[in-house]
Amino acid sequence: MLLQLMHNMDNTPSSPGKSKMEKRTRWQTSLQKLTFWSILSMGVIYFLFFRAPSSFSSDVSRRSLRTYSYGGAAWEKKVRSSAQVTSKNGISVLVTGAAGFVGSHVSIGLKRRGDGVVGFDNFNDYYDPTLKRGRQVLLAKTGVFIVEGDVNDAALLKKLFEIVPFTHVLHLAAQAGVRYAMQNPGSYVHSNIAGFVNLLEVCKSVASQPAIVWASSSSVYGLNTKVPFSEKDRTDQPASLYAATKKAGEEIAHTYNHIYGLSLTGLRFFTVYGPWGRPDMAYFFFTKDILKGNSIPIFEGANHGTVARDFTYIDDIVKGCLGSLDTAEKSTGSGGKKRAPAQLRVFNLGNTSPVPVTDLVSILERLLKVKAKRNVMRMPQNGDVQFTHANISYAKKEFGYKPTTDLETGLKNFVKWYLSYYSAGKKADQ
Repeated sequence: MLLQLMHNMDNTPSSPGKSKMEKRTRWQTSLQKLTFWSILSMGVIYFLFFRAPSSFSSDVSRRSLRTYSYGGAAWEKKVRSSAQVTSKNGISVLVTGAAGFVGSHVSIGLKRRGDGVVGFDNFNDYYDPTLKRGRQVLLAKTGVFIVEGDVNDAALLKKLFEIVPFTHVLHLAAQAGVRYAMQNPGSYVHSNIAGFVNLLEVCKSVASQPAIVWASSSSVYGLNTKVPFSEKDRTDQPASLYAATKKAGEEIAHTYNHIYGLSLTGLRFFTVYGPWGRPDMAYFFFTKDILKGNSIPIFEGANHGTVARDFTYIDDIVKGCLGSLDTAEKSTGSGGKKRAPAQLRVFNLGNTSPVPVTDLVSILERLLKVKAKRNVMRMPQNGDVQFTHANISYAKKEFGYKPTTDLETGLKNFVKWYLSYYSAGKKADQ
């Protein structure tokens, strides 16, 4: 399915005056889109070629490609063992970002049903790496080996494809977070754009191209006010650099699909939560601060407007990822040459039931048996949006996607995990 940046316009004029007005409107719209993508492209070039040495060298532990070692008979044996398919119709999947929140859950889901899974992660310190290492331990127990490396490392990725002819790639590695982009914008270009392009370059060049499912984001809807958000809605008004890099990813996916015949499916996740989640997400740090007796920020929109999110439980997201992988068609190219048109899709994966953030806090209060110290404030202009709501009819039609976990049930599971995990001596203040 080709992405539509704008709503369809009626191209049949009813009068000469209307025709001129429509032409002017279309010209203005095209100019706005051209200006936006030109600015984004210049930003990419600026960060990749002018800022890269200084901004990335100061963050060697997170970004350097030289900090990873791989190779050798023992290492290759672990990769092959992890990639072994044990079910009759199983697939072999390279999962990037496997030590992340969504990546770890989906990797376990794939392995348990008999698919071959090789993880890939750089274990950066955007948030506490010990949480990622904990997920790594869980994955190892299910037979999933995680290769440590950066998605910008083409040599390492090529090596993995030499060892295992992956049928699928689930690309979840990315620099996450809306607000952090204001502190470290270069990291978003490095991971979300340059890293994605590097992965696609490797995938399009192999003899048997894999089908690729990758994480876009509901953030691409940006300043869109039409709800619920549909895959056909305009997505050319990003409210954050994070959203802009994800939107750029969707355009890049279209390009590689068109030129090289790569089968590509983008997933727009809506506020994923649950056990082993990300500490930078509101439900997670709200829990931490409520237990510590600290005040928590409750944002409100203009004129005291309600801020709401389409909170989606991790198990429902896993179902969506598996459904996307199972219905992904084969790529149609080989060795960088396209032979026929290939599948191109994008899906919303949400719960389709927006909940006010104030209700989220009330549920946490009941579960934790602690009254929150609420600090109500105006939503800052740092990339957040006031409301998200997913239209999931397309995913339902294509692979039967149907979320089943309500917020209270999901938060109950999260709180149970949180109290168990951090009572075992882990620090919750990082």
